[in-house]
Amino acid sequence: MARASLLHSFTKNLEVTDLRWMPEDGFSIGRLRIELLSGLTVALALVPEAVAFAFVAGVHPLVGLYAAFLVGLITALIGGRPGMISGATGALAVVMVALVAQHGVEYLFATVVLMGLIQIFAGVMQWGKFIRLVPHPVMLGFVNGLAIVIFLAQMSQFKVPGTMVDTGHGMGGGEWLSGTPLFLMLALVAATMAIIWVMPKITKFIPAPLAGIGIVAAVVIFTGMDVPRVGDLASIEGGLPMLHMPFGEGIGLYGTALAPFNLETLYIIAPYAVILAAIGLIESLLTLNLVSDMTGTRGGASQECIAQGVANTVTGFFAGMGGCAMIGQSMINVKSGGRTRVAGIAAAVFLLLFILVGSPLIEQIPLAALVGVMFMVVIGTFAWNSLTILRKVPLTDAFVILLVTVVTVYEDLAVAVVVGVIVSALAYAWNNARRIDATTRDSHSEEGAKVYEIHGPLFFGSSDGFAELFDVAGDPDRVIIDFADSRVVDQSALQAIEAIAGKYEAAGKHVALRHLSRDCHKLLTKAGHLMIDSDDDPDYELAVDYSVRTGILGGH
Repeated sequence: MARASLLHSFTKNLEVTDLRWMPEDGFSIGRLRIELLSGLTVALALVPEAVAFAFVAGVHPLVGLYAAFLVGLITALIGGRPGMISGATGALAVVMVALVAQHGVEYLFATVVLMGLIQIFAGVMQWGKFIRLVPHPVMLGFVNGLAIVIFLAQMSQFKVPGTMVDTGHGMGGGEWLSGTPLFLMLALVAATMAIIWVMPKITKFIPAPLAGIGIVAAVVIFTGMDVPRVGDLASIEGGLPMLHMPFGEGIGLYGTALAPFNLETLYIIAPYAVILAAIGLIESLLTLNLVSDMTGTRGGASQECIAQGVANTVTGFFAGMGGCAMIGQSMINVKSGGRTRVAGIAAAVFLLLFILVGSPLIEQIPLAALVGVMFMVVIGTFAWNSLTILRKVPLTDAFVILLVTVVTVYEDLAVAVVVGVIVSALAYAWNNARRIDATTRDSHSEEGAKVYEIHGPLFFGSSDGFAELFDVAGDPDRVIIDFADSRVVDQSALQAIEAIAGKYEAAGKHVALRHLSRDCHKLLTKAGHLMIDSDDDPDYELAVDYSVRTGILGGH
């Protein structure tokens, strides 16, 4: 019975998910062209990102590229949100580096497999819907922090190729460009940004980011400018090979041996897998919400969890570093016109072609062009209106926006979101705790009885304030507590009501409740203190009981 209910719930989730391959206006050559060109633009931006994140994690560039291809392809096929792009990400890489440094890359692949299985479980259990609990101020802080992170990540491209070293926390350090190389880099970045800004005003035949990359790359190649290029990323100190290696040799890079399948391995990889799964799902689901808001269409959160899990499980077996949704590349895709699964699939296929046959050409693309594209993503991602609303929103919301932004930059996206949600929840609980009060009057129906009309929610935060509303010693022998304007939320509220009833009974006085839910009556009358005063109580239920009965706490 439970299995059938679970299957029905999952099927229902799939029914409301956007699974189309083309927009509602139907197929057209023009739409297909936009989707393919958008995918090509994303693929070009994926190459340096995947390689750079592989360096951060301390693994071979192909490990990042395989992850970008496999994760991107699988999530494009079965993900919960057309238009989203997934691949190797920095948020996961910074967690992986410690595992790789201590135990070796073989344990990373096992961790990615377990990470995927955990994500599949989360999707089957329909846990993706809890992303609704992320408040809007947290989302604002999240996108602002993300924009800053993307911007700071581009700073490494302004360093002299070949000077990056292993810092023990991934690749870092390096000498900054100066003089003419720096001037050329800045000029090309500015040129790319200008092309992206002007191109939509001239024509929309080619996505503006692709036009920016193509024009700047053509100028650099034909003039022979000596500027950092994509190929330079694969020739850092340590002699890592170039990108064009046969697909499938990733495993051969480390030998065919995998981590031993035993409990010791599980103890090693389980903590990392749980952290990676959580970070990946949070970033993916927030990206899903962001893209849904931009496109005005709905996505399936739980289906996205399953898609991410399947993608990571498969990637782990193919020697990939795993991944999740990439907000920067998703923004590039959406702004380039990509709206369907075709764009995501095209991006993955183009990336595979780059790895197999096109790397000599891709390696000639100047990094400045890709930096310019990402800088435009930063400008489009940052919620500039949040700077003006900071003075208009409540102080708590302004604090949450700034807090999440700072934590995102200095820690990671998942920690920032969790911190933001916790602070928002505590602020909400505190504000509601102060709302509990009562007005008193004489009863119209019973002579000599005193009525307490409770206002505001009664829950763990307001239970102490609720107890302070009553004058047990000074009240008459008959007291009525009316909950018509209140709401009993949790077990702490029930305990507070029972405690008050016990005090009145100890004083030899009688207390009755009105407009309290029947569930509360059932629980409270077991104590023998209460009298059901009327049968006009509302039908609302306690949150804790409702959760158990509907399966929310049980995973249905």
